[in-house]
Amino acid sequence: MRVAILDDYQNVALSMADWSDVAARAEITVFNDHLADPDAVVKRLAPFDVVCVMRERTPLPRSVIERLPMLKMIASTGPFNAAVNIAAAKERGIYVSTTGGYVDSTVELTWALILAAARRIVDESASVRAGGWQTSVGPQLGGTVLGVLGLGRIGSRVAQVGKAFGMDIIAWSANLTPEAAEQAGATYVSKDELFSRADVLTIHLVLSERSRGLVGSAELALMKPTALLVNTSRGPIVDESALVDALRSQRLAGAGLDVFDVEPLPTGHPLRSLDNVVATPHIGYVAEQVYRVFYGESATKIARWLGQGGGS
Repeated sequence: MRVAILDDYQNVALSMADWSDVAARAEITVFNDHLADPDAVVKRLAPFDVVCVMRERTPLPRSVIERLPMLKMIASTGPFNAAVNIAAAKERGIYVSTTGGYVDSTVELTWALILAAARRIVDESASVRAGGWQTSVGPQLGGTVLGVLGLGRIGSRVAQVGKAFGMDIIAWSANLTPEAAEQAGATYVSKDELFSRADVLTIHLVLSERSRGLVGSAELALMKPTALLVNTSRGPIVDESALVDALRSQRLAGAGLDVFDVEPLPTGHPLRSLDNVVATPHIGYVAEQVYRVFYGESATKIARWLGQGGGS
């Protein structure tokens, strides 16, 4: 049996978990690079019986799964992976496992981006490294308005931190009710009011057909020219070209982004160079505790499946 671990960017998968039970029954190959082309993915994965995927880094749609006749198990990290076509896997008799996870690290990164964008932390740090000193005057967050788009497990915790900073919390999503918002310490507002009142707008929605492109040019035009937009959810929720236009023209003061339409973000993409953008490489879930759960539970489930004669 052959097991592939994909997109191990930091080369830590084997050290984050005990893979000995897997190694006793199968050959493990770790790939540290990322392949975007589906044909290249199929060619790489053709010899493998088991594929361990890290979140949505490498999608496994029907068009890929149906071209992998050797594939018998997909070990996906996290409780749910929209990038794996579960129906196609089941039709082929492929076992799909998932893991637990944490939201803490995404909440923390959201606030890291908010603070970095508001206080221009990256620019000020670069100035100090270059021998300079103070170069900007940032806003104080206390007394400003935090707009939360999506008040679920992550959004509600982001709101709690905003409240601790002394911010006024407003929220909207398609399914949110005034009562649920109040329970989370937020005030329910309309969608237009959310965008027009927020000094910081932070996005915490699941990507779906309903949320794809939800934040477009019309919504961005409602925002204050002094406002910041932060997205640690999924890139396609925001119309990326409209966001680039708003940032370039300074109709929007800045953005803190951890997610993008195409990942890894292409070289030369404007979001890599705009000076009012703080960009991180989708690291909201990239924390040691999260990785230990992801890889640890994946290794355990692969070993159990192999031990039960998986695929034989």
